[in-house]
Amino acid sequence: MIEGIKISVIIAVYNKKEQLRNILKCLLKQNEKPFEVIVADDGSKEDIKGVISEFENRYFKIKHAFQEDLGFRAAKSRNKAICEAKGQYIIIIDGDMILKKHFVKDHLKFAQKGVLLQGSRVILDEKQTQIMLQEKSKTAYTLAFKKFNLKAFRCIFLAKLIYKYSCLKADIFKKKELISGVKSCNMSFFKSDFEAIDGFNEKFTGWGREDSEFVARFLFNGGCLRRLKFAAIAYHIYHQENTKAMLENNHELYLQTLKEQKTTWL
Repeated sequence: MIEGIKISVIIAVYNKKEQLRNILKCLLKQNEKPFEVIVADDGSKEDIKGVISEFENRYFKIKHAFQEDLGFRAAKSRNKAICEAKGQYIIIIDGDMILKKHFVKDHLKFAQKGVLLQGSRVILDEKQTQIMLQEKSKTAYTLAFKKFNLKAFRCIFLAKLIYKYSCLKADIFKKKELISGVKSCNMSFFKSDFEAIDGFNEKFTGWGREDSEFVARFLFNGGCLRRLKFAAIAYHIYHQENTKAMLENNHELYLQTLKEQKTTWL
């Protein structure tokens, strides 16, 4: 763990104010509080502002980085929020996540310059999600997670072991086109490493491959990807999949990055 660094948590949202309220409650319960939280808003309705105002002047600063709703522009939205961040270390999550109380602490514990961390994600089924969203008591989160799931088991010893041997560098692309399991819904890195590759590629619109392309440029810039299994655990709320109408076009942009071994997109 690197001592004395400030953590900025970036939450990607588009409407669904109750889910945003849930994740902000989780951040209040963290045993390692972030320095600030920035809501990366891809064009939500006005009622999102009301949720954000509920959490002002609490244990962390909170900001609203809003952009006009012109379709799915997650890359641009995250870039806008991260550029406003004052912390040296960035954790990015989606707004439809529920975080275990050690989530922020675990990311910080394994933080290193030149390393992109992929945290653990446990996908909730539709029934578990309904229980959690309908339950209003303080035990709402625990009710949804009664069923044992190995992915939800926190063990720092196993996390350190997997972290040690999970380093992926740019030479991985000599063997495969895609790195499996790359998800920006639970990811962290130093802001300086983000800036070195000009952040997420804003040429990507619609769902698909913007996360993988970001990771590829991170690796081509000399960085490595490490997995956090059994640590930095977040539950992903069930929802219908996003439309994949732009996936083919986005995949071509991704392949271009691989072919040219790009480190920046501008």
